[in-house]
Amino acid sequence: MDKNKQSQNVRTVWWEEDASSAYVCMIDQTLLPGRVVTLRLTHENEVAHAITTLQVRGAPAIGVTAAFGIALALRRFAQEQRTANADATVEQACERVQGVGAMLCQTRPTAVNLSWAVQRMMRRAASKYASVAELVRALRDEAHTIATEDAAACAQMGIYGAELIADGDTLLTHCNAGALATVGSGTALAPLYTAHKAGKHIHVFVDETRPVLQGARLTAWELQQAGVPLTLITDSMAGHFMRYGNIKAVFVGADRIAANGDVANKIGTYSVAVLAHAHAIPFYVVAPCSTVDLTLASGEAIPIEQRSREEITRIHGVPIAPEGVHVANPAFDVTPHRYVTAIVTERGIARPVYKDILHVLCGARDAEEQLLRKE
Repeated sequence: MDKNKQSQNVRTVWWEEDASSAYVCMIDQTLLPGRVVTLRLTHENEVAHAITTLQVRGAPAIGVTAAFGIALALRRFAQEQRTANADATVEQACERVQGVGAMLCQTRPTAVNLSWAVQRMMRRAASKYASVAELVRALRDEAHTIATEDAAACAQMGIYGAELIADGDTLLTHCNAGALATVGSGTALAPLYTAHKAGKHIHVFVDETRPVLQGARLTAWELQQAGVPLTLITDSMAGHFMRYGNIKAVFVGADRIAANGDVANKIGTYSVAVLAHAHAIPFYVVAPCSTVDLTLASGEAIPIEQRSREEITRIHGVPIAPEGVHVANPAFDVTPHRYVTAIVTERGIARPVYKDILHVLCGARDAEEQLLRKE
């Protein structure tokens, strides 16, 4: 469905169901801001494709998408078995969940929310169920719970992060960590939205975020829809405006945070953090506890996704580089914790020493969950 009119109420990923089918629905983010198109996916392979091709992106959003993808696959499996008059066992259904989960985990390796959500769905499937139908309902409900928790976490991070913003502040953000990256109001943008709604006058400098331009295409669109004043700049202008633009703080999201506070985020974040440090500007990372990976001692162990050369050499299919040129395209970089002023989570604000406070804030999560990440 192609919606020509843009909406201020950004809805990123959701579930639809009727008597005959279920759908994982999402905005196709590759088409923004020019077109607002809703995808209605009916197969887990379509869900995997959407994650891989960035039709849905943002660490929390792809975690929710993967959870819905597993629920979708299991529901379809149960329907196929009924149609074939086959008697599928709960054990066979669980095997299906395991296979789909493993497939989805391969789509994007850096964002830990994806594997976190998959493992949570697998743990739910490991409980005792009287029938496949009962398991289908349980996994659908678990996926909805993950989505609801994400929205609540965004709201809470917005409240905590808004405390760091003063009336009249000029801020800078990199990539997109707003509603389009979550099923709520966002991670890094949630404090900005909360401050704006509270009547604080803010202005946001938005890095374009090459090579896929998430800042220019997505963050600028989001802020514009919400009525938040903004200025779009190229990535290479960040240092200039830190020096002359009166920027008071930087807010970014994260795809994985190691136990010591090292942060993996969209490529270019490290450069912004170093520039902020050089100009004595606070650098804030906003992310839910599901993004904190306490099994990794430092950011050196975070896997960095390598993406296609075409993202560098072309923009919307138009060549911008010589044919055959060698290309490097890491999707993320790691910012050492020494450049991070604070990490805002839904459970509170962490400040150095991160390896102590992150365990206090996020270590209360199920110990088995952390162990599963390590296996």
